[in-house]
Amino acid sequence: MSTLGTPLSAALIPDCTEPEAHRAAYKRAKTDDVIFVCIARQGPRWKVQLDAMSCSGPTIPDEAVTVLRSAAEALVLADTVTQANIAAEYISMWAIESEQRAREIAAAFHAVLHGFRQLYIAVPSQRRRP
Repeated sequence: MSTLGTPLSAALIPDCTEPEAHRAAYKRAKTDDVIFVCIARQGPRWKVQLDAMSCSGPTIPDEAVTVLRSAAEALVLADTVTQANIAAEYISMWAIESEQRAREIAAAFHAVLHGFRQLYIAVPSQRRRP
């Protein structure tokens, strides 16, 4: 069974503003078989990116995606982010005002993705039954 790694704290979220940093961080996530997470500066603002395709863990169930999407929508409504894309394998949010806020958001979503994956492994899915 895959070990899912550990969620990163805000201070440990890599800054992947430079393409080389992004490539290195993604490669490290794939090598470590963990969910990729990073922040990146885009002009004066910041972007958050998470990619669960970097690891071999289970796909996030639809119910969990609904929770993640609801949280992202709340961030949009609060003008914390201007746009968010949420899917079972990928999360992207951008136009975040500060690096610190981007780190906080990235760490929170990383922890939730990690937790949902652990729960999905630990608790049998009703969809798997005939």
